[in-house]
Amino acid sequence: MNPEALRAALLSWYDGHARSLPWRTGPAQGRSGLRSDPYRVWLSEVMLQQTTVPHAAPYFLKFTARWPTVSDLAAAPDDEVMAAWAGLGYYARARNLLACARAVANDHGGVFPDTEAALRALPGLGPYTAAAVAAIAFDEATNVVDGNVERVMARLFAVETPLPAAKPELKSLAAALVRDERPGDWAQALMDLGATVCRPKSPLCDRCPLTGACAGLATGAPETYPRKTAKAIRPHRHGVAYILTRGDEVALVRRPPKGLLGGMLALPTSDWRAPPWSDEEAQADAPVQADWRSVGEVEHVFTHFSLTLRLLRAEGEADDVIWTLRRDLDALPSVFLKAARAGLSNLL
Repeated sequence: MNPEALRAALLSWYDGHARSLPWRTGPAQGRSGLRSDPYRVWLSEVMLQQTTVPHAAPYFLKFTARWPTVSDLAAAPDDEVMAAWAGLGYYARARNLLACARAVANDHGGVFPDTEAALRALPGLGPYTAAAVAAIAFDEATNVVDGNVERVMARLFAVETPLPAAKPELKSLAAALVRDERPGDWAQALMDLGATVCRPKSPLCDRCPLTGACAGLATGAPETYPRKTAKAIRPHRHGVAYILTRGDEVALVRRPPKGLLGGMLALPTSDWRAPPWSDEEAQADAPVQADWRSVGEVEHVFTHFSLTLRLLRAEGEADDVIWTLRRDLDALPSVFLKAARAGLSNLL
């Protein structure tokens, strides 16, 4: 199958099988001249960088209901946006989201630039997102390559180089298929194919419009592509989370602006380190002197390490904390929400 026939087959498939997503203009609407809102495209792409469509969609709907335009988001207080982001992970992305929104509002009159190059110049907006917004919202012929597209290219061309070393090769293969015709639909067609048919496990090759061109399928083991190098063992760390209560309130702190979970509300914690914390060390590192009692532990997995948090609970007073009602803890990052729920439910 030559490139033009391959493109025609995939675009025809997309016309009939495009996913209905809250941030998307469908292929029929696109052919009629209706384009996707760049704000909604940008917001969805940032949310989807580290999560799935089913998980991100409710957040997207809440964000756009609360902040319908990029200028609305730009004017929002940092704390409100960070709290609304809780559960999407990688909180640096929320800080970058605000930086980009404020640049669009303040420097571009609330209107997103309409080229990949100009979008790339915005703070906190990386190469992939710039290419995606330019293609989907402005129909610029850019090369949009996410994990789904990498997988499609690896299987389509039976690329033997393992990831991540294969990334430049996969990007080059994808670029060779980009044309001026329907670039936004092409980008989304590749994404949809990877998400719904050319899946990481158990690909549905019998439903794929590109079976006649797929070198991976011809090997008899398309699911083994893309090749991957062995993953390094994820290091494990230990810490202590302190649940200080005052009646129906829980003491929270604001984490430093830089670093993991930067700027987020959190339970007070010790450092997170490789050796476990002894009882004496945990007591000595507590934020205030109190009758600290063990109320269990929780496990949490981050991208680059896993964590065991011992939970200590006490009733008392403290300065320089943010007293928060228990019912209002849902905005905490997931690791601290998990710790708070476990610690409070384990009270004797």
